[in-house]
Amino acid sequence: MARAAAVTSPTPLSAAGDRSGAVLARLQLMVTRKLDGLLQGDYAGLLPGPGSEAGESREYRPGDDVRRMDWPVTARTTMPHVRRTVADRELETWLAVDMSASLDFGTGRWLKRDVAVAAVAALAHLTVRGGNRIGAVVGTGGPGTMLRLPARSGRKEAQGLLRAVAGAEIRPGRSDLGALVDMLNRPPRRRGVAVVISDFLAPPQQWGRPLRKLRVRHDVLAVEVVDPRELELPDVGVLPVVDPESGELHEVQTADLGLRRRYAEAAAAQRGAIAAELRAAGAAHLRLRTDRDWLLDMVRFVAAQRHARTRGTTR
Repeated sequence: MARAAAVTSPTPLSAAGDRSGAVLARLQLMVTRKLDGLLQGDYAGLLPGPGSEAGESREYRPGDDVRRMDWPVTARTTMPHVRRTVADRELETWLAVDMSASLDFGTGRWLKRDVAVAAVAALAHLTVRGGNRIGAVVGTGGPGTMLRLPARSGRKEAQGLLRAVAGAEIRPGRSDLGALVDMLNRPPRRRGVAVVISDFLAPPQQWGRPLRKLRVRHDVLAVEVVDPRELELPDVGVLPVVDPESGELHEVQTADLGLRRRYAEAAAAQRGAIAAELRAAGAAHLRLRTDRDWLLDMVRFVAAQRHARTRGTTR
């Protein structure tokens, strides 16, 4: 589907003083207050993590939980051993953030780029408040323009990661989303949570296989960022549109009912193909729109995931 892009309007994160420290601080404060308030502080992550993993064995000490007895090691050494576990707080969350030029577009309250940055802020908050580490790989458009930010724990480190993502310079062209996702597969890491934030406008065959490979070892969440004008065109007469990736300017006659219908049908087919590929990869799917309360949508998603896990259902 040919994607139409309108001239972007000023938004809270992209006005004068673009992504300044004060703007990011207000964003983080909003995320902290709303997430902690709505989730009542009892849920440590956006996805239910893989839980505690088995670690190394050590000799039994009085007071140890006998349910963690390591019977094979005990039999081999003739000394009682227990299996230590790796606590949830030691888990890692890795983000793959697609900041291609198509993210510099928005006709709602936000640019798509702003929603992506806000999603990073929310994920960082949910991760570090449980003592976990968070890292990211960022694609900024065009080949060879990917940035890796190492996984660290702590609020200051998470703030530094957020500043790096928000300050990333978007270049012409589109990031290779498949290669970006594949960066989370190298080097192999202990099981954790992997989050891919993108508009997923690249062909599904480019990123579907790396996403399935990622799902083998990790819980995967796909955050799809969407603008309403990517789903349907309004009847506003002649609409000048610009492709943010190529810079080409076009004029579209939106009064043409047939054109608007064909555009909506093609957009629906495109989004359906994206959703089908994400399901095939086994990824949880969260759609955030530039014209909606993205933070409330994230909270609802968390609640739905928690309810699904409680009932023992799959995503």
